[in-house]
Amino acid sequence: MPPMTADRLLPIELVFNPNWWRRTAGVSFDRSFYMDPAARIANDVTMRRVLYERFGDIGMGEPDPQPRPIIGSLHVAGGFVIPALFGAEVWFEPNAAPQPMPLQLTTAQVDRLDKPDFRTTWPMSEIIPQMDALEAGWGYVVGDMNTDGLLNAAYHLYGQDLFIDFYRQPARVRRLLDLIAELIVEVALYLRQRTGTCSISVNRMVEHVNPAMFYHANCSVQMISSRSYRDFQLPVEKRMAAATQPFGIHHCGDNMHKIAPAYAETGALMVDVGWGSDVAAVRQALPEAFLNLRLSPIRMLQATPQEIALDTEHLLRAVGPLEAAGICCINMDYGTPDDNIFAMAEVVERFRRYGA
Repeated sequence: MPPMTADRLLPIELVFNPNWWRRTAGVSFDRSFYMDPAARIANDVTMRRVLYERFGDIGMGEPDPQPRPIIGSLHVAGGFVIPALFGAEVWFEPNAAPQPMPLQLTTAQVDRLDKPDFRTTWPMSEIIPQMDALEAGWGYVVGDMNTDGLLNAAYHLYGQDLFIDFYRQPARVRRLLDLIAELIVEVALYLRQRTGTCSISVNRMVEHVNPAMFYHANCSVQMISSRSYRDFQLPVEKRMAAATQPFGIHHCGDNMHKIAPAYAETGALMVDVGWGSDVAAVRQALPEAFLNLRLSPIRMLQATPQEIALDTEHLLRAVGPLEAAGICCINMDYGTPDDNIFAMAEVVERFRRYGA
């Protein structure tokens, strides 16, 4: 079977963090950005236009974006829906991603925890009627929401005791992960049924490979060993993959090469390769997957264009088939030099034309 390919050779995706958007375009990430339909639609137009004005030459944004009935922004990362459904309070700030407040459940509370009915629980209880109204007025709805990941959400709910219970009370951890997985799958499938997508807000590269893909966010997997991942999370993730095909995995940590052989067992069609990971080893473990190569947003902010060009070239020389690769930089902060982004794009264009 040939490796998974995208809609073009070596697609590029850029995602800027809320501070960049606030200071560059005046977009506020208060509660209205996520929960007010009129604000969502207006901000979506602004963001598509600003991306084109700044980076239209490398394929970003739209020259004349028109309003569309959007239910979740496709231009910023960060999820809060799953922790909120379990009862976490969400803190909104004008220049920051929404932050679910840790619940710090006791062991007894974790043992009693039940899966909420997402249709009648905030924020989906507020968003679903908005979707209904937008669809009634426009005939369709677009967009989706970051549905987070197993370990990410578990940590929000249980805190550091989660990791102690990997050894002390493994049955409790398995029950909690199963509960979270069921909720994530339910929400993701509902979103996909309504809009056709469920994970572009996890990583925009999904749109280039398969817009319907469910992309599971494994940010916190770098905090546990490969053995713990295999023992606790992999069996759950296999079930999630079977329920949500097509399936992919977001991994932003620098240890992707250590976990990639286990990821291969999920049948993931696409994976993020966190900056600092051994790209060649990841390709060896996942020969048929689309590898989304992540540049460092810190280096993009602080390094020179020449250094960013070398970073990009290093990744592309290691990845193997260019038809099964893309490159991105996620959560870039205000002050990131445009010249660094253009330096990355110039290297990508050279590889598109000449393969080196």
